[in-house]
Amino acid sequence: MYSEWRTLHLVLKNDQGHTSVLHSYPENVGRDVANAVVRPLGQALNAPSIAGTESILKTDKQVKWTMEVICYGLTLPLEGDTVKYCVDVYTDWIMALVSPKDSIPQPVVREPNKYIQIILKHLQNVFVPRQEQIGNQIRLCLQVLRSVQKLARDSTSMARETWEVLLLFLLQINDTLLAAPTVSGGIAESLADKLIGVLFEVWLLACTRCFPTPPYWKTAKEMVANWRHHSAVVEQWSKAICALTSRLLRFTYGPSFPPFKVLEEDASLIPAEMDNECVTQTWFRFLHMLSNPVDLSNPSIIGTTPKFQEQFLNVSGVPNQELNQYLCLKQLPQIFFRAMRGVSCLVDAFLGISRPRADSAPPTPVNRLSMPQSTATNTTPPHNRRHRTVTVNKTTMKTSSVNTTHSTKVQQQASSTSPLSSPNQTNSEPRPLPAPTRPKVNSILNLFGSWLFDAALVHCKLQNGVNRDSSMTAIATQATVELRRKGSQLSTDTMGSSTVFDANEFPDSYEAGRAEACGTLCRIFCSKKTGEEILSAYLSRFYMGLVQGLQIGEFICHPVLASIILNSPPLFCCDLKGINVVVPYFISALEIILPDRELSKFKSYVNPTELRRSSIHILLSLLPLPHHFGVVKSEVLLEGKFSNDETASDKPVTFLSLKLRLVNILIGALQTETDPNNTQMILGAMLNIVQDSAFLEATGNQVEMIENNLMKSHSRTNSGISTASGGSTEPTTPDSERPAQALLRDYALHTDTAAGLLMRSIHLVTQRLNSQWRPDMSISLAALELLSGLAKVKVGIDSSDRKRAVSSVCTYIVYQCSRPAPHHSRDLHSMIVAAFQCLCVWLTEHPDMLNEKDCLKEVLEIVELGISGSKSKNPEQQEVRFKGDKEHNPASMRVKDAAEATLTCIMQLLGAFPPPSGPASPCSLVNETTLITYSRLPTVSKYSFRYFVLDNSVILAMLEQPLGNEQSNPSPSITVLIRGMSGRHAWAMQLCHLPRAARANQRMFIPETRPEPKNDVGIKYNVKHRPFPEEVDKIPFVKADLSIPDLHEIVTEELELRHEKLKIGMAKQITYEAGLDHMKEEEFQKKSYPDPVTECKPPPPAQEFQTARLLLSHFGFLSLEALKEPVNSRLPPHLIALDSHIPGFFDDIGYLDLLPCRPFDTVFIFYMKAGQKTSQEILKNVESSSNVQPHFLEFLLSLGWPVDVGTHPGWTGHMSSSWSINCVGENEQQGHEEAVPSEDTGGSIFNGEKKVLYYADALTEIAFVVPSTVESQTADTSESNVSEQESDSNMDLLPGILKQPLTLELFPNHTESLNSTQRLSPTSRTRKTPHGRTVPPLGPETKVAVVWLEQYDDLENFPLLDLAAETSTGIETTTNSSTSIRNSTPEKEVPVIFIHPLYTGLFRVKVHGASGKFNMVIPLVDGMVVSRRALGFLVRQTVINICRRKRLESDSYNTPHVRRKQKITEIVNKYRNRQLEPEYYTSLFHEVGLKSCTP
Repeated sequence: MYSEWRTLHLVLKNDQGHTSVLHSYPENVGRDVANAVVRPLGQALNAPSIAGTESILKTDKQVKWTMEVICYGLTLPLEGDTVKYCVDVYTDWIMALVSPKDSIPQPVVREPNKYIQIILKHLQNVFVPRQEQIGNQIRLCLQVLRSVQKLARDSTSMARETWEVLLLFLLQINDTLLAAPTVSGGIAESLADKLIGVLFEVWLLACTRCFPTPPYWKTAKEMVANWRHHSAVVEQWSKAICALTSRLLRFTYGPSFPPFKVLEEDASLIPAEMDNECVTQTWFRFLHMLSNPVDLSNPSIIGTTPKFQEQFLNVSGVPNQELNQYLCLKQLPQIFFRAMRGVSCLVDAFLGISRPRADSAPPTPVNRLSMPQSTATNTTPPHNRRHRTVTVNKTTMKTSSVNTTHSTKVQQQASSTSPLSSPNQTNSEPRPLPAPTRPKVNSILNLFGSWLFDAALVHCKLQNGVNRDSSMTAIATQATVELRRKGSQLSTDTMGSSTVFDANEFPDSYEAGRAEACGTLCRIFCSKKTGEEILSAYLSRFYMGLVQGLQIGEFICHPVLASIILNSPPLFCCDLKGINVVVPYFISALEIILPDRELSKFKSYVNPTELRRSSIHILLSLLPLPHHFGVVKSEVLLEGKFSNDETASDKPVTFLSLKLRLVNILIGALQTETDPNNTQMILGAMLNIVQDSAFLEATGNQVEMIENNLMKSHSRTNSGISTASGGSTEPTTPDSERPAQALLRDYALHTDTAAGLLMRSIHLVTQRLNSQWRPDMSISLAALELLSGLAKVKVGIDSSDRKRAVSSVCTYIVYQCSRPAPHHSRDLHSMIVAAFQCLCVWLTEHPDMLNEKDCLKEVLEIVELGISGSKSKNPEQQEVRFKGDKEHNPASMRVKDAAEATLTCIMQLLGAFPPPSGPASPCSLVNETTLITYSRLPTVSKYSFRYFVLDNSVILAMLEQPLGNEQSNPSPSITVLIRGMSGRHAWAMQLCHLPRAARANQRMFIPETRPEPKNDVGIKYNVKHRPFPEEVDKIPFVKADLSIPDLHEIVTEELELRHEKLKIGMAKQITYEAGLDHMKEEEFQKKSYPDPVTECKPPPPAQEFQTARLLLSHFGFLSLEALKEPVNSRLPPHLIALDSHIPGFFDDIGYLDLLPCRPFDTVFIFYMKAGQKTSQEILKNVESSSNVQPHFLEFLLSLGWPVDVGTHPGWTGHMSSSWSINCVGENEQQGHEEAVPSEDTGGSIFNGEKKVLYYADALTEIAFVVPSTVESQTADTSESNVSEQESDSNMDLLPGILKQPLTLELFPNHTESLNSTQRLSPTSRTRKTPHGRTVPPLGPETKVAVVWLEQYDDLENFPLLDLAAETSTGIETTTNSSTSIRNSTPEKEVPVIFIHPLYTGLFRVKVHGASGKFNMVIPLVDGMVVSRRALGFLVRQTVINICRRKRLESDSYNTPHVRRKQKITEIVNKYRNRQLEPEYYTSLFHEVGLKSCTP
């Protein structure tokens, strides 16, 4: 910059302005003259009585002669007051340019610039070091410096010549005191801070009022380079350059750029009147005032300046001089670190990395001086720390060179008291993002890159292998790296024989500055914007620095390793070209850090918790790589080997072969982690890798993985961790190798497949859930969420592992419920509620587990424990306590409600979900209106239903009339709508007296028919029947037989006549009777058989039934006991009737039906193109698929399936259209006629007007809404209702989205040009609830925003407040009896999941907005990278967990079954039919609906 200009060294060397005429006389002459002349002048200034009198010097000649004397007086020894009087006089006179006084001679007042130039040259003599009375000299020097400082600050008439003399004066006195090697306790050490401070302040003032010419800048730069062995030089340079940078950024980047805050004291260094152009010119020149700060790591440059060489060649008479030089150079590592810290802060300022707190530690993680001299623990702000003088304790320095390496390392550890940490990684605050308007990476590296790249490789040997030559010198390092240096350099041989210093005395002492540089480089490259190009030269230098810093071997550099890890969490999320070549080195570093519980070798540099957290962040971004790149090979092999396998050391490594190492690191980290936040991040990563493995195997890719790479992984890892020793022949340190090797032995055989990963995850989590994690709420919630997620992974594992998960959750609940009463709090009960929810997930996902008796028993015991507070059978007690004997004492009502919900889940959902009607509703899609519609009977109305309540918890609506399609069936039938705590269920019941087969053959009872008579069967015999047997005729008569005479013997004529008459009559009668018999016989023959008159027939079946009475009676509900009020209880009887004629009854029934049976959540999905800031632009993006990336549409369909808002019976994202069940029949015809919309859409079709995306399982339902502008909706005002069959065809809805080939490149043909059409303002979704439909209070609003970012930096500009109207769900008006959205859900509390697609085809995730103790939700956490396969599942699972946490945290939330139970109780109290038993029985026999027949 100044190569064309000459320096002022010759001018200074030849200037004799500091000598006096009296120097030509003998010493005693000058001393006597000076004492005599100066005394009256000094006494006149110091005596109060004559302080205001005029000066005794009146003419120029008098003043000049006196000044010659004073000039000599300033060189005298410090005995007496002569020198003090001289200084007093001169410091008084130079105020002539500020405020002339009477004590100043008139010639000086008339020509102040002329005389002050001479005075300044004379005052150089004050600063010549003296051997005695150093304290007095320091006081006099400070007096002069203060006066000069005041002169520069306050003078308004100083000429350019005076400014130049003043600058040269300051340069010369600094060079006089500071150029030589530091002497302990000397004047230079005491004055260095003030000297440099005044020089830089005056120089900045000169830049404002009289800008120095290039020779002055060049001279200053060369002189300052000779003073850099003083820490004050770097401190004051940092102070000045930071103040300049603060001003520079303010006008360069505008007010929106994060301000670089410095102390008022520092900011005052820059004159307020300095204009912007002057600030710019001064800033660049001042930046290079220190020359190359990397020279500070090279003692050959610092120790070979002219003054060092001169003093070294003249030390024969000073025995301790060599030691002093050695101690002086010993401070170089500390100074080098301070210089790198200053550069680091400048870089942070340009990146716009804001500091969260005023009292925070610096943003660089390694903020300990890696030096045994420093015993001060700094807790000042970053902009303060570099301004303070560092206290150096000389007693800790070791002068002996014996075993220096070991002693230095020991002192480093012992000297650190409390590790400091970066504010960017504190537990409570997220890592700040660089400013969106920051400069490009190339621009920052153009400024600072050469320094940082050189500093990052200080004392590194860049040959193959990672061994470091301990005798290597700094010059040898420079020769290897081919760095350019200015200044004198010695050859390797010369430096090796030099006695000024020995490189062996400085083995690792520069690693603090090197670590600072490496960390700064990592922050620079992590600030890369999306799509930004970085020069390949910079990338290659950066990767070389990373490889050197991450080397794992005998000479592992812990500060550098820690600094790289702490500053690289987003490194693999920035789309850096070629970044994957350093993946194996990062894996090796993580293997050192994460499985090590103590991190004892890092504690002296950084907080171990933060180091582990950054390591976990890096691990999160590395986990998807093996599955994503598969057998892609890393063709670039950098230094070192990727594994210890000698046979495979020179072969390319596939990404898939790294999977086992990453999984082992993850498992080892989980076993050794104690910090809650870190643990939750690991748990989220575990679900990510398990689910990704499961999806990968489901697509059939696991065959290639297992066959090609599994054996290689085993062979590499059986001998130890890959690159654990980094190619070194020495064994690695035990604390870094032992834990990970143990992990490998334990898990290598189990984690190759998704099933093995799932099994290991379940074992690890369940074991720790019931040991270390039980007391911690945040870890417990995350572990239970992980178990819930693992339950949904579709991988077959042994039933014993599933039972282990369920059993561990049950054990966890038992432990938490049994804790002493003082420990019971809302948080504890939230943990128990979450455990019950996790139990429900496992049971609904794996219902077959309850087929095993022991599992069923354990689950039901836990439910009993939650409901009643104790188990019926405890291990301590032998006897069983029955339900009726127990006193109910649950842990809390929330716990009881959760247990009841679990019982409902077991009894009503297991094996019954999804129902035939689909997963949209677990309830029957039938209500009174539907039944009336389908009955087809004109007499049926809503008053045809009888309403009863069972046990104050179940409402029965009974319809006794048979439906229209069942009129021919005479069997008693009834349709019952059962409204209970779990929902609405319709049962059609029939009274059956016959077995199923008989009912199938005939529909009503018909008795058996008689058989037809068969008269033609057999032989007819004509037999004459006798009244007596034939033997009677053979018996002879006796006299007695003849005693009665025959008739003819006694007949007379008269009798004969009568006899004949009778005979004729008898004949007629016989004939008549015979004819009559014959006629009857003929009639009988003509009759049917059997005779219907005489036939015995059964009574006909009944045709009309009062089925409600029959049903209740058969169930035993009509007993007198069931109708009586319980004694000493407020509960109503077991059975009561409701009066449906009371006004408002059916409104309340409809209100009850609106209470959902499952928790429901809403997700609003936005697409944000690069550079967009307004809500209008964002809403406009989804109108056409050409505006969005193809993977966005694929992502949408991975979240849920499309449903019609008009016919959907579940949650639709808005209260006005949710849970509708009566519109299917009405709109059936319209739905069939409408065609699938053919217009191109970018997702706007799912804006909630006609369609939404929907997901539901047995326990929750989610609506995914993609808000759009009004223009995207059709002009037709009628609501479209596409049939389910048509809406399922995703290919028709979103044409071509799945036809994209699966490539690693995410944007093969995508252009990011913005649409230039005028975007109109959006209209919010102003939907109104249908008339007569009241909205029930449903607790806290659970909604989440998902934002797809084309450019990651745009997340700072996402207008969440402007899009608040688009995220309306209709619940806001009921939350707090307020109609304001802002009052119910502050938008800052709406969690936002940002998804940024990387060019590799992976996705970077940022979770924002969740706050409080329920903040960190898994599986998606900040900084995670996920695959395309698992993205939809993980987003959905995170949404479910976020909303569950929000409900856990809410004080107003009640579970769905509790809300329904409360409403049922309210209905019972309002509409109970209070009748006496006789009236009650009588009403059962009356026809229903007599009061009114109009619906």
